[in-house]
Amino acid sequence: MNVVECEKVTKKQGSVVALNELNIQIKKNTITGLIGRNGAGKTTLLKILAGLWRPTSGHVEVLNVNPFNSLTVSANVAYIDDSMDFPNTLTLSEILQAGKRFYGNWDSQLAERLFEYFSFHPDQLHTHLSKGKASTFNMIFGLAARCEITLFDEPTNGMDASVRKDFNRALLKDYLAHPRTMIISSHHLEELEELLEDILVIKNGKALLHEPIDVIRNYAIGLTGRSELVRQWVTDKQVLYTEEVGANTCYAVVKREGIPLEKAKQLGMKVTPVSASDVCVYLTNRTTGGIDDVFK
Repeated sequence: MNVVECEKVTKKQGSVVALNELNIQIKKNTITGLIGRNGAGKTTLLKILAGLWRPTSGHVEVLNVNPFNSLTVSANVAYIDDSMDFPNTLTLSEILQAGKRFYGNWDSQLAERLFEYFSFHPDQLHTHLSKGKASTFNMIFGLAARCEITLFDEPTNGMDASVRKDFNRALLKDYLAHPRTMIISSHHLEELEELLEDILVIKNGKALLHEPIDVIRNYAIGLTGRSELVRQWVTDKQVLYTEEVGANTCYAVVKREGIPLEKAKQLGMKVTPVSASDVCVYLTNRTTGGIDDVFK
């Protein structure tokens, strides 16, 4: 069963096209990683799914309704980002109490335990928190809400590595105990791989790839060998990335499908796996040029 349906969804912001006829479907009770470069349209998509923004054109359904200004979506979808705006007059403890009154599945025990574990003070104000502590509190709010759909937009911004690790473990344990749909936009895919079931890659406002994590892990291979040999051998293959790694030595990443690996090894090339994180980096890289071209 799909809980999110987007068909030819376009969102224009002035002269900028943030989403360009995007087509996606998100299944119920899955954790999906939303991957893309800054400006790819990730935040725009999440805000449309949360009912905060209206698309310029196209069809969107979340929980079988149009999400924009929908009470159903407001009560059953939590949008969590690093710039959440809570009332300045409420303490952190009062914010959690308000969450309990609004969300029907709110877990007060989980909220209290995480609140204590991450060393928050009940009388603190959200506006006085550091960026990392604010992100951690927002995460607590999102998990405790136990909404049917939770949208995490770069939830670990500002957190140090140990807190990110704790966040990922808490998210996984709570998801296993209480399955629901989660979409997580993050630049730390390598830290999220063990959580994710699907990966949605967005580039230039379009869905470039939407596959299970295991498919992404086996999507490409790395080939290293003499530059002339490698470059000639990959001319008719889908190349994601190439780099000169030494004197007359080239490293190329190519789509794995249909690649005769044994033949490559017989020709003297070294064949290595490519992580899901690196695959996403290569897929979303600029198609022409690179940072080195700036200095030519």
